[in-house]
Amino acid sequence: MSPEWPYSWIERPLVPAPSRRPHSVHPGLLVEAALGSLLALALSCVVFLWTPAGQWLDGLLLPRAERGGGYEQQGDLVGPAKTVLALFGSPVVLAVLLGSVLLVGLARRRLVAGVVGIGMVLGAVAVAGVAKTVLPRPEFQIESSTTHNSFPSGHVTAATALLLAFMLVLPGWARRWLAVPGALGVSVVASATMIAGWHRFSDTLGGVLLAVSLFCLAAAELAHLGGEAHPALDVDPGTALWPDPYGAVRVDRSEVFHANRRGTVRAVPPADGDLHGRSDKWTALRGLVEAALMLVVLVCALLLVAPWLSASVERGPLVAIVTATALAVLAVGSVVFLVRSADFAVPVTRRNHTDGARHGTVRTARDPRVDARRPTW
Repeated sequence: MSPEWPYSWIERPLVPAPSRRPHSVHPGLLVEAALGSLLALALSCVVFLWTPAGQWLDGLLLPRAERGGGYEQQGDLVGPAKTVLALFGSPVVLAVLLGSVLLVGLARRRLVAGVVGIGMVLGAVAVAGVAKTVLPRPEFQIESSTTHNSFPSGHVTAATALLLAFMLVLPGWARRWLAVPGALGVSVVASATMIAGWHRFSDTLGGVLLAVSLFCLAAAELAHLGGEAHPALDVDPGTALWPDPYGAVRVDRSEVFHANRRGTVRAVPPADGDLHGRSDKWTALRGLVEAALMLVVLVCALLLVAPWLSASVERGPLVAIVTATALAVLAVGSVVFLVRSADFAVPVTRRNHTDGARHGTVRTARDPRVDARRPTW
C-alpha cells in the first residue's frame, strides 16, 4: 500500500494502554433505565393503591387468614418466614452486609463506589419508610383490603438495594455469578413478608422497583465521574479497546492505534490474524456457558421448592410468590446485563488521564507530517 493510506491522523497525548479491555457504560442509558423504573414504580402505586381493581387483585393474591383477621397465612411456613425476616432485619446482619460492600470496594480499589452503594441502601430504606407514611390508601369497600398502607416493602427494598450495592464494587464476572443466588435471596425475603402477612404483593414489587431506580441513578453518577466514555481517546462508549502484543492498542474492529515519538497516536490497519474475532468468539461462548449454568440453577431451585410451596401455601399466595420471584430475577438480571461491562472506577483525586502529556489536541484532518519509521502496506 501507499504511504498515503486512507486513515486520518489523530494527534493526542499518549495514553497508557490498559492491561485488559476497559469497561464502559453510557450514563445516559442508566438514567433512562432509572426513569423507566420510576415510571413503573409510579404506575404500581397508582394501580394497586388508588384503584378498586388493584386493591382487589392484591387481596386475591394475599387473602386474609379469616374474615376480619390479619394477612398471616396458615401453614408450616409461617415460622420459617418470621425467622428469615428477624434475621435479615437484625441491625448486626445489616451492618455486616454494609461493611462487606465497603470492604469489597476497598479491595477492588472502588472506595467511592462502595460509599455510594452504602448511601444507596440507606437512602432506599429511608425513601421506603417515608412513602409508607405519606402515601394514602383509600377505602373502596373491598372485603379483602384495608386502608393501612404498606407500599413499598422496606425489607424487600433493603434486600434488593444490598444486592445491587455489591454490583457496584464487584467485577463483571462476579456480578453474573452473584445475580442468580442474590435474586433468589431477594425472592426469599419477599416471599417471607407475604407469608408472614407483613406485606402485600404490590409492596414487594414496589420495593424491587424502588431499589432498581436508585441503583441506576447511582450507577449513572459513578459512570459519569469515572469517565466511562473514555474521553482521553475520544472513543464512543462501549468501544473495544485493549493492548496489542506489539504495544499497539486496538480500537473497534478495524483500527490499531500506534504511538509515535511525538507522543501522539495514529491509526494504522490491523495486522494479520484477527485476535479481536477470536476474543469475541470466546466471550460469546463463555456467556452462553454461564447463561446455561444459571438456567440450570434456576430450574433446580424451582423443582426443589415448587412442590413444597404448593403443598404448604394456598393458590393466591403461591401465585404471588412465583410472580414476585420471576420479577425479582428479571429486574436483577436486567440490571446486571445493563452494567455488565461497567467498572465504576472513580479516582479519589481528579487527575488528567494523560499524565505526562496534558495539552494535546485532536486533529481529524490528515497530518502532513509523516514519521520516517511509519510502516507501509
